[in-house]
Amino acid sequence: MSAVDPAHAARRGPALDVAVVGGGMVGAAAALALARAGFATALVEAHAPKPWQAGDEVDLRVVGLAPSSIALLDGLGVWTSIRAARTGPYAQMHVWDAASGAAIHFDAATEGRDLLGHIVENNLVQWTLWQALDAAGVQRRCPAAVSGLDVRADRVQLELADGGTFGARLVVAADGAASPLRKLAGIAVRSRDYAQRAVVAHVATERPHAQTAWQRFLPTGPLALLPLADGRSSVVWSLPEAEAQRVLALGDADFCNELGVASDFRLGRITATTRRAAFPLKLQLARTYQAERLVLLGDAAHAVHPLAGQGVNLGLRDVVELRDTLLAARAAGADFAAAHVLRRYARRRRSADTLDACSFDALARAFAWRLLPAVAARGVGVAVLDRVTPLKRQLARHAAGV
Repeated sequence: MSAVDPAHAARRGPALDVAVVGGGMVGAAAALALARAGFATALVEAHAPKPWQAGDEVDLRVVGLAPSSIALLDGLGVWTSIRAARTGPYAQMHVWDAASGAAIHFDAATEGRDLLGHIVENNLVQWTLWQALDAAGVQRRCPAAVSGLDVRADRVQLELADGGTFGARLVVAADGAASPLRKLAGIAVRSRDYAQRAVVAHVATERPHAQTAWQRFLPTGPLALLPLADGRSSVVWSLPEAEAQRVLALGDADFCNELGVASDFRLGRITATTRRAAFPLKLQLARTYQAERLVLLGDAAHAVHPLAGQGVNLGLRDVVELRDTLLAARAAGADFAAAHVLRRYARRRRSADTLDACSFDALARAFAWRLLPAVAARGVGVAVLDRVTPLKRQLARHAAGV
């Protein structure tokens, strides 16, 4: 790579259109999407993802990719590789309330689709996206971390922890829920700690999962059994902090037994389990998704309760909205990093994300009600929803990102 005179570079403007900071699933997808759309793009990340290999144990962190996310990944040319590697397709979802017994069932066939989505390992998605970056012309700066921002009239100058600097007309913060970049930009958040942890593991069951995502709402929080490609199910069990720690400390046999009871033995006995891990749960929304020549997306903008499995899907919808907004501005001959352009992206996505985040929060609260009249009312509501086809279909379409 030839040397560039810094003074000359400053006179002619930044060499890059976009710098994406954060190389997780959403950040890597953003970098790839923007590069494929013709923007000169760099990706800054502190740690490269661990290479995914078919012989490795299935990653404990999995995501339920909705049709909207699959469409984006397919458009980026990576979905075929992901699907061929290892995914757990599901055509149905069954959700039921432990207290009232009321249930709602979703079936892809009623929507005219083959599937509702795919359960995929986080690491597989991230690694496949990373493998596509070079061919798309993305400059990978890894390992690297941003230590400062200098916002100028025509660019943002990024200061790196190793002393290096480079400029881009737009900075995209995709650096996670704790987002250092969001803090450097002075963007505040509002948040609520659920005082819960999601206990995750992969388990073998007596009965097949039947390509169905199972979710039971318990007074302590939701429990999901998600279908994996190898016939096992991925467990996401939301529990109060102390209860989560107790469950983590159980021996395998006791854990399998308690999980069987908690899941109402819907898939029969739990016959084996992997190691377990747990992750804290909270609701967090950035006050704005935009600052001067900077936008937020993914967990840097929003963190939601995992009960609907929509966190990554929301982030990938951010990617689509940002790409389309920047393309429209460029086509109109406008500065794609101008404040009014970024406000358009921020307004649309924050509105949609806030609605979803508050809906998930309301569901979590409603299913935690324990008083008998409230439980009875909740049961009636769930039963009615399962029978009102137009409303049920609208919920399914919204979850699919249609």
